[in-house]
Amino acid sequence: MRQFNFISVKLTIALILGIVFGSYAEPKLHFVLTALTILTVVLAITFKKQQRDGFPFFGLIASFTVVALGVSIVAISNPKNGKSHFSHQLKTDKNVWIIKVDEILKPSPFSKRYIVKAKNLNENKVTGKLVLRIASDSLGPLLKVDDELLVYANAETVPGPLNPNQFDYQEFLKKKQIYHQLNITESQFLLQSNPQKTLFGYASAIRFSLIEKLKKENFGEEERAIIQALLLGQRNDISEDTYNNYKNAGAVHILAVSGLHIGILLLLLQFILKPLEFLPHGKIIKLIAILVFLWGFAFIAGLSASIVRAVTMFSFIAYALFLNRPTNTFNIVALSMFFILLVEPLFLFQVGFQMSYAAVIAIVWIYPKLQRFWHPENSILRKVWQLLSVSIAAQLGVLPLSLFYFHQFPALFFVSNLVVIPFLGLILGTGICVLFLASLNILPQFVVTLYNFLIGSMNSVIEFVAAQEAFVFRDIPFDSIQLLLSYSTVAFFVIFLAKPKFKNLVFVLVGLIIFQVWVVLKNVESTSKEELILTHEIANTTLLKQKGKHLQVFGKPTRFSKQLVSDYKTAERIDTISSYSLQNSFSIENSKIYVMDSLGIYPRTELDHLVLTQSPKINLERLLDSIKVKNIIVDGSNYKNHINRWRATCQKQKLPFHYTGEKGAYYFK
Repeated sequence: MRQFNFISVKLTIALILGIVFGSYAEPKLHFVLTALTILTVVLAITFKKQQRDGFPFFGLIASFTVVALGVSIVAISNPKNGKSHFSHQLKTDKNVWIIKVDEILKPSPFSKRYIVKAKNLNENKVTGKLVLRIASDSLGPLLKVDDELLVYANAETVPGPLNPNQFDYQEFLKKKQIYHQLNITESQFLLQSNPQKTLFGYASAIRFSLIEKLKKENFGEEERAIIQALLLGQRNDISEDTYNNYKNAGAVHILAVSGLHIGILLLLLQFILKPLEFLPHGKIIKLIAILVFLWGFAFIAGLSASIVRAVTMFSFIAYALFLNRPTNTFNIVALSMFFILLVEPLFLFQVGFQMSYAAVIAIVWIYPKLQRFWHPENSILRKVWQLLSVSIAAQLGVLPLSLFYFHQFPALFFVSNLVVIPFLGLILGTGICVLFLASLNILPQFVVTLYNFLIGSMNSVIEFVAAQEAFVFRDIPFDSIQLLLSYSTVAFFVIFLAKPKFKNLVFVLVGLIIFQVWVVLKNVESTSKEELILTHEIANTTLLKQKGKHLQVFGKPTRFSKQLVSDYKTAERIDTISSYSLQNSFSIENSKIYVMDSLGIYPRTELDHLVLTQSPKINLERLLDSIKVKNIIVDGSNYKNHINRWRATCQKQKLPFHYTGEKGAYYFK
């Protein structure tokens, strides 16, 4: 565990603790800045009075100071804490905006989507980011990065999840410091002429130009989509089937320009540029050339957050290699994380950041121990074991995160990695040559044919591995406690590999036992659970009735409801599911529930809950006069004018009213 003795590692851990605390506690900016100032003064005083052999007051105060620094940078980076943020100047009626396109998102079936920066609101200069949605029925072209728009619309708060265990898009955007969205049509904006260009705009334009040139070449459609993902970080054209193949084969990381790609490029550059070392000051020239190439690659790949993170991290590693101190790699990785988080503290909560650093740290920490654990004499076997060790180390690093976020484990990950990773250097190196030649319009047809064959072969291997369905384990329940326990157990296991003592083995076994105890407790909790839930879904009605580890689904199955049921099944540790058509009467814990559909058949008894679905043509006031009802619930299958009329009736009669489109799914307890 000597790696944790590095000062950079200790400071990075302290900074992470501060960022986590600052993100969830959200203390006032003036308070944290005051605390940071006091701690900095105390730190300076302690530094002068610290005795060499005395209690480490300086180290302790330094840790608290860096924690306070983490809290402070979160508060400072929060745009809402600035007076210029647009949220402080919003009007209740329509607002006039000037916004600038910052990032192009993958379009949905319903809209084109962008992240935009607010520049001007009602003739006042403002700051802040929003999500812009433009209705998909419009035929206008896609906007480009740096485009500026004059928009006439109201900003809406990004809604939270309306159904149980649904992806929390509101929280996801909050970690990007985005809190509002604009929903508009083509008629609600005007494209401004001569917008001010930024570095990101130039990078995006170059990437778009390269994509257009690739489209003119004789690549297969799927192959071109993979090339764009591998080399330019553009995954929007990958088909759902191809993406799922890579995911099921445990190779989806290949499709994102990340640490893996930049690491391989660094190794290639180290090899290709080695002759420069024989020149005067050759090592410095080589380092500068490597950094220029890596950042140039990041530029043509669009300077996305994931690429900038990866290039920053490997720029530090390139410097470590220049110093010829490989034992300091762990130290350099920690330093790169420290400086990245110092600039963008909320990167810490992004899945890409977490998985990139988890993989790199695991390789740096675990790979050498696996090599010491077994070192084959046969050279071929040794090379295979080295590749397998890298894959195992990386998988141990990212597996808990993968299970936590995606609830899936491809057991044949080592097969796809053993086959693809050794050739990824060739694929990336050739791909860069392809991009260079295509940009000059001199790409030979035989190179297109060869590269198309390489990418097609990789796709075929991935498709074959993904087709082994028996080795893809899906819908694995995995919560935050399991995440922490699994990483603790992995850490104990690595310590045992380094020092295979009985005491270290006991820690591994204790970690496994605690993990199993938690799983058993969650299963017991699930077994005793009983509830009925009316979900929110547009133009459809679905009710979920859980009794123990069995789930009954009432309603017409749709793609949305199937995903909703799948998410619920995983989170609630459901074993069996049965499906039924929607029925009118339900009961749970002596509560009587009646579901009225489009037929509008009146119930005949007193009710605890009346659920209105599919816009029944009824006079709700007359119904309430004839039958006693305690609660009215309305779902997303109803017309908006019906919902508004029913809400007014309930307000008049002082009756509880719940619309799932505003308040989320209704839980009948």
